[in-house]
Amino acid sequence: MKTKVLLGCSLGGSLLAAGCAGTPKTADAEMLQKPNVIFIVADDLGYGDMSCYGAKAISTPHVDSLAANGLRFTDAHSVAATSTPSRYSLFTGHYSWRRNDTGIATGDAGMIIRPEQRTVADVFKAAGYATGAIGKWHLGMGDKAGTQDWNGTITPGPQDIGFDYSYLMAATGDRVPCVWIENQQVANYDENAPIYVSYKEPFPGEPLGKDHPELLTKLKPTPKHGHNQAIVNGISRIGYMKGGGKALWQDEHIADTIAAKAVQFIEQHKDSAFFLYVGTNDIHVPRYPHPRFVGKSGMGYRGDAILQFDWTVGEIMKALRQQGIADNTMIVLTSDNGPVVNDGYLDQAVELLGNHRPWGELRGGKYSIFEAGTRVPFIVSWPAKVTPGVSDALVSHIDLFASMAGLVGEKPDEGVAVDSRNQLPALLGEDKEGRDYIVEVAQAFSVSDGEWKYIAPCKRTPYYAITRTETGNSKEEQLYNLREDLGEKNNLAAKYPKIVEAMKELLEQEKAKGFPER
Repeated sequence: MKTKVLLGCSLGGSLLAAGCAGTPKTADAEMLQKPNVIFIVADDLGYGDMSCYGAKAISTPHVDSLAANGLRFTDAHSVAATSTPSRYSLFTGHYSWRRNDTGIATGDAGMIIRPEQRTVADVFKAAGYATGAIGKWHLGMGDKAGTQDWNGTITPGPQDIGFDYSYLMAATGDRVPCVWIENQQVANYDENAPIYVSYKEPFPGEPLGKDHPELLTKLKPTPKHGHNQAIVNGISRIGYMKGGGKALWQDEHIADTIAAKAVQFIEQHKDSAFFLYVGTNDIHVPRYPHPRFVGKSGMGYRGDAILQFDWTVGEIMKALRQQGIADNTMIVLTSDNGPVVNDGYLDQAVELLGNHRPWGELRGGKYSIFEAGTRVPFIVSWPAKVTPGVSDALVSHIDLFASMAGLVGEKPDEGVAVDSRNQLPALLGEDKEGRDYIVEVAQAFSVSDGEWKYIAPCKRTPYYAITRTETGNSKEEQLYNLREDLGEKNNLAAKYPKIVEAMKELLEQEKAKGFPER
């Protein structure tokens, strides 16, 4: 019985010694020319949703090309199984669970990453990069919940945490406000239709989905999901909204807008190093793809949305080639968390799924501490530096901060990105092992060293009936050997108590570094 936790560390207080800190084995980050860096973060894209990850029922040629010319990771993880905490950790290098205010954000949430907190965008900006953020945000805007001036300048915002330019959805497609925010002001603002947003009370005279199903001309919500409030573009959402006029988005054009803005940013900064975050919306509900993708997957709107995401990736790659900067651009493509099929709208995603398995051979999905909740697609492409192949190295979103700092030669100040480790050698394919362990959270906590995975007891429901997802929650301790049982079917906690205790101690020492009462 071999495990990195048992062999690399003693079972005592040295579990968190330097050998278990995830320090890179080798590094060569000196570049003749600063590389451009693009993070493409898909929303709710599953480990098994793309053909380069084994999907047979759907073809994703642009992502496949990126993987074929880059490094495709098989054991990469988000920190959390939902969007807001996952993205918080990716940007800050700080475990979201160390705070008690990083749950799924409402559309009128105050900015969760505060201006005094350093982000990966700050790292690039300090190194002389132009920085941009386009697409899904879901990290809050403004100072406090419900206090944003949607008809003026929203502050603080992305510019206060390192982004020179931003064109963002305040939250998600299923939450109001349904307008684009460009550099902290509503894009295409309509003075004749001032915007009002509430997550407490509806606005008098504004129709709601639950009362006026005849107005839901594009999608109808599933029962008990809550997507039955304000109606925008023939789709009811979560939250209440009034106004917007010509500034309101059309769901079928969201992907086109994200792609166009990303290409525009690339064109404008082709002659200087840039960092660009592109958060796509496609696979997250409400799924309403552009007509040119509708019906093309044979799996309904969810499958069509995957094709649309693949197209977006292709547009970004094409723009890089046209500007002659593809070879020296590092692309990191991943997903914020695992997949969910039925998540709020009657789009036939379940009925038309067929033999496609968005979670691959994994168990669980979005909202779950099982592997499908947090094991995500992860591709690194950098033709000038990365040798194409497949990596089984254990990597986590939490390390993108320190790894990017290592890439550009920046050293974070003490107390910044305290959970992030420089794993650049793993991202470049030079280190085949990666992290010694990862910590993840949904409702329960887990810790894994790539071979053994321990899930701490959790009294909450083991099954989320609305989405038909196994949460992984159990009152009992769980231990799985992922190399022999990737589907997490055989709980070995009773058989290997020493490994349970080692993993449990590791988790408790991580939590002891800073863990709020919850």
